[in-house]
Amino acid sequence: MSDQLRAAASSPAEGLAAPYDALLLLSFGGPEGPDDVVPFLENVTRGRGIPRERLKEVGQHYFGFGGVSPINGQNRELLDALRKDFAEHGLDLPVYWGNRNWAPYLTDVMREMAADGRRRIAVLATSAYASYSGCRQYRENLADALAALVEEGVAELPKVDKLRHYFNHPGFVQPMIDGVLAALETLPQGVRAGAHLAFTTHSIPTAAADTSGPVEEHTAGGAGGAYVKQHLDVAQVIADAVRAETGTELPWELVYQSRSGAPHIPWLEPDICDHLEALHEAGAPAVVMVPIGFVSDHMEVLYDLDTEATAKAAELGLPIARSATVGADPRFAAAVRELVLERAAAERGEPVERCALGLLGPGHDLCAVGCCPARGPRPAAAGVDSPYA
Repeated sequence: MSDQLRAAASSPAEGLAAPYDALLLLSFGGPEGPDDVVPFLENVTRGRGIPRERLKEVGQHYFGFGGVSPINGQNRELLDALRKDFAEHGLDLPVYWGNRNWAPYLTDVMREMAADGRRRIAVLATSAYASYSGCRQYRENLADALAALVEEGVAELPKVDKLRHYFNHPGFVQPMIDGVLAALETLPQGVRAGAHLAFTTHSIPTAAADTSGPVEEHTAGGAGGAYVKQHLDVAQVIADAVRAETGTELPWELVYQSRSGAPHIPWLEPDICDHLEALHEAGAPAVVMVPIGFVSDHMEVLYDLDTEATAKAAELGLPIARSATVGADPRFAAAVRELVLERAAAERGEPVERCALGLLGPGHDLCAVGCCPARGPRPAAAGVDSPYA
C-alpha cells in the first residue's frame, strides 16, 4: 500500500480524492416488481428483435422471485457501505448510483450530477473483469449519457474516469476466500477433505472472450483472452489460500453459467451443471460452487446456482455448498476507497503503489484502443479513444 493510502486508512482523507468530486456506482439494474420484468428485459435485449412472448418466458426466472431482482437491493447495501467507509475515513466524496437497464437510469443520474456541480467523476462498475459486456459496454453507456447531456445543452460536461479492474484486489479476494472456508464447514465432515471447488463465472461467447482485454492479450480458438486468464489467476489465489488454511489441496476448475444466445454460437464451457455430472461420474465426494465472477448474489447466482445447479446436485446425490459473493463486505468498501485514492494520486501525477494479488498485477487505468472491442462502431468514454477527454 502506498504512503497516500496508508495515510487515508489512519487519518482524514480530505483533499486526497482530488481531482474527483464524486463517485458513481454503475451497475446493470433489475426489475423491482412483476410489472417491471418484461420492460426490463426489453431494455436488456433492445435491438435484438426478441419477441415479447419469448421475453415473458425468460422472465419466469424473475417471476419465481416475486418479479424482483436482488441486484438493486444489493447495490443499495453497497452504497450504504461505501458511504459509511468514506465517512469513517474522512473522505468527503458523495456517492451516486446509476444503472444500464433500469431505474435509476445512468443518464438521469449523470444529469443530476451535472446539476449538482460535479465536474470530475470516478466510476466503479459492478463488474470486476475485462470483457465487452463487463467493461467496454459500460464505457459506451457513459458515452451515451454524456451525448444525451450535450443534446440537452448542458453547458459544462463532467469528465468521467472508470476505476481499474479490481478482480485481484485483496479487498475483493479475501472475502471470497473466507466464503469458501465457511462453505466447506457446511458440508458433511466426511466429504470436506475431498471436496472439489467449482469456480464459476458468466459464460460469454468465445469470440468475445478471445478479444477481451488489451490487444496484446487477445487470443484465438476459444482460449479466452484476458477474461479467462484473470478468472484463472483469482481462482488459483483462492485455492492456494484455502490450502494454506486447511492443510488440504482441493482440486478445482473454472466453469461457466448463465449462457444465453443462439445455440450455434460457441460460448465458454463447461457449464456448471455439466461439470457437476462429470464430477459425480468421476466419484467426487462433494462440491463447493464459488461464484468469483459476480460481485453480489443477483439473479444469475440465485437461479442458476442456488436453484438449477443445486437441484442438479440433489438429483445426482452429490453434496454441494455455495460460497458467498463479496456484496457489501466492509473490506470491499475499503478496497473501493483505495481504488479511488490511488487513481486520484495518479491523476495528480504522484507515485502510487497499487494493491493486487496473484501473478497478473494491477490493471490499467485507461483502456487502450482495441481493448474489449465493440460489436459495432460506438463511442466509449473513459478510455484512450474517448470523445469526452
